Amino acid sequence: MTPQINAVSMVVADMAASLAFYRRLGLDIPADADREPHVEAVLPGGLRLLWDTEETVRSFDPDRDPGPAGSGRLGLAFACEGPAAVDAAYAELVRAGAEGHKEPWDAFWGQRYAVLRDPDGNTVDLFAPLA
Repeated sequence: MTPQINAVSMVVADMAASLAFYRRLGLDIPADADREPHVEAVLPGGLRLLWDTEETVRSFDPDRDPGPAGSGRLGLAFACEGPAAVDAAYAELVRAGAEGHKEPWDAFWGQRYAVLRDPDGNTVDLFAPLA
């Protein structure tokens, strides 16, 4: 059998801050998950997004170095309903304290696009077709 992607995993410094960020992007994550060492969210289509605290990962891989926070260890992209939704989501997340990396713009490849950083410095792209 050929391996198939089933999950995307992130190592986070602050579970509550990371989950709050992704909740604002519409992910259904229970509020009581903020204090857990491992959290999973099933996305449409069955792909899972996983969060593990740095301490959890060190418990089974003590030599692992995830790199410095803010280094963009992972990138995720979220499709929005339209160009105005890109602008609205970007503005809401920045108002809530997220780091805006690139404000929304009309990209040459035909999408409204914006880039933020989550609390661990991972890039989070927001996009929608310009049509």
